[in-house]
Amino acid sequence: MEFNNQISMLKMVLLMLIMMLGSQSEAQLNSDYYKESCPTLFYVVRRVVRRAVAREPRMGASLLRLFFHDCFVNGCDGSILLDDTPSFVGEKTAGPSNNSVRGFEVIDKIKSTVESLCPGIVSCADLLAIAARDSVLLLGGPGWSVKLGRRDSTTANFAAANSGVIPSPISTLSNLINRFKAQGLSTRDMVALSGAHTIGKAKCATFRNRIYNESNINPSFAMSRREKCPAANGSGDNKVADLDIRSPNMFDHSYYKQLLGNKGLLTSDQVLFNNGPTDSLVVTYSHSIRAFYRDFVGAMVKMGDISPLTGSNGQIRNNCRRPN
Repeated sequence: MEFNNQISMLKMVLLMLIMMLGSQSEAQLNSDYYKESCPTLFYVVRRVVRRAVAREPRMGASLLRLFFHDCFVNGCDGSILLDDTPSFVGEKTAGPSNNSVRGFEVIDKIKSTVESLCPGIVSCADLLAIAARDSVLLLGGPGWSVKLGRRDSTTANFAAANSGVIPSPISTLSNLINRFKAQGLSTRDMVALSGAHTIGKAKCATFRNRIYNESNINPSFAMSRREKCPAANGSGDNKVADLDIRSPNMFDHSYYKQLLGNKGLLTSDQVLFNNGPTDSLVVTYSHSIRAFYRDFVGAMVKMGDISPLTGSNGQIRNNCRRPN
């Protein structure tokens, strides 16, 4: 009898181990997730993103930023893409995103094309991750293997998006470090990901104070930016300027070279240099594009791992703008 009880107990332990291993494998993201279920996925996404970036190079930066805003609010779950519903307010109108994040129509196009080929298979969260990678690649930056298998949130979190988890353009260095640390990202990851500002534009309202009131700014650079941004609050708020004045449509390392000359457009850019802890990383990336690319890729992969929905959590949305 005792021997039989031991056998039964051993069977139970083995069964529990198998269940645990199954759960772990189910929750694991991997780059081959759609290899069998949607083999043309990468080709379709690349084609749509290529056309969008060819029409407007800035769109590459916008798609990259969409992924960043998505992952920093409750993880990489596609919640940034949801419109308001009777039951919740979406994240699009939260402070950091309102009239700022863009590119939703490109994701819509990707989703509709993918749905026509692989209906109900690929999540909006995964499409965002692939589109961000392709945007960088198409603008001359590095490529990487995107880990996939995320599912989509059925709701958004307006309060979380407004809570400061997304760093503001006037952030101090300590705030930047802490905001990224809260997401499991190191200071090195933060400085590397900030290099995404080697592409894209910023609105006058986000850099007005810097170009008129801050002292750690190159005078001629400040003067040239003032031409695009009047001093009066509310005047020309939506006028835009390139974040990278050297090669705004090329994903290179000139952003860091600008910081060495006090030519960072945003306060949150310039705090990375002449502030102590991150100076050496800025210098390294300004000298070595290989080092920047290496660390940027590593940080993007880590960011994509922030709290994904997997297994039976969430859903595969048919339309990225609303839950099924």
